Amino acid sequence: MVTRAGFDPARNGPVRPIHEESGPRRAPQLTGEQVWRAAARASFAVLGYATPEGELRSSGVVYKVAGRRLVVAVAPDSWKAKHIAANGRVAVTVLVRRGGILSLVAPIPPATISFHGTATVHPAGSQQARSVLEALGSLIPARRRASAAVIEICPEGAFVTYGLHVSLRKMLDPAAARARVPVPE
Repeated sequence: MVTRAGFDPARNGPVRPIHEESGPRRAPQLTGEQVWRAAARASFAVLGYATPEGELRSSGVVYKVAGRRLVVAVAPDSWKAKHIAANGRVAVTVLVRRGGILSLVAPIPPATISFHGTATVHPAGSQQARSVLEALGSLIPARRRASAAVIEICPEGAFVTYGLHVSLRKMLDPAAARARVPVPE
């Protein structure tokens, strides 16, 4: 048996030792459905994209899961709408709050779901934008719905997760806390 200790920034000191069996550590056995459910319970993500000149940018966005896509409302003249429409490729990291009530008093890091995918920008006022804006519901004020463009994001390849469906203690062990899960068809 191996004993390891980590560092707890909340206490500015070491955490209690973690006792684990020797041998290979296994990543959590997640399914694509579990990842989608976790993404649907969250509503904030970091959206990465490239400008037409190839410069990388990222922005925080509020999103909603609609079917097997994430939808985001943006100003039609925003940099996000312009740059994403030009390229159509994005990277997304969803932040999944964890720790329950304990997270109100201790700095508990969120779990993450990251993926790359294709994005389509639906112009403000278009039929596609109007139907997708209904899915966003109360996340978008009613007065903005008529003027918002919509970015619809379709994940591709695999979800890469960290800390999803593992204990807080296991988050100290990267091999045990991360997983790679194929995006379900």
